[in-house]
Amino acid sequence: MDPRHKLYKSLDKLTVDPDKMSARTNAEASQAQASSGVTVEGLKSKLEQELAATYVEIEDMSGGCGQMFEAIIVSPQFAKKTTLARHRLVNSTLKAEIAAIHAWTPRCHTPEEWEKKKPQA
Repeated sequence: MDPRHKLYKSLDKLTVDPDKMSARTNAEASQAQASSGVTVEGLKSKLEQELAATYVEIEDMSGGCGQMFEAIIVSPQFAKKTTLARHRLVNSTLKAEIAAIHAWTPRCHTPEEWEKKKPQA
């Protein structure tokens, strides 16, 4: 028997349990975010307090369900640190929050670097 035929036969037997699926509606996504406790405001506040960040911009890339975030973080604590050391510092600060979400992408800059890179208004 052709191996592809076996694969197709096994795929036909797969089922999806709707009770174990992730959010199917916006209301369910909002509930999931509320239960994880991770919000843009909470992340921003913690970074400003713990890292003395002078500028923090966080965007929820998951469409509002609070599971995927991108961040720009500007802090003098990043001076003389490699990109890896900066990310480790941020990740250790947000350890509990990162464990509750799906994806986290920080972009870390010193105030001097940010002055050169920030979008011109």
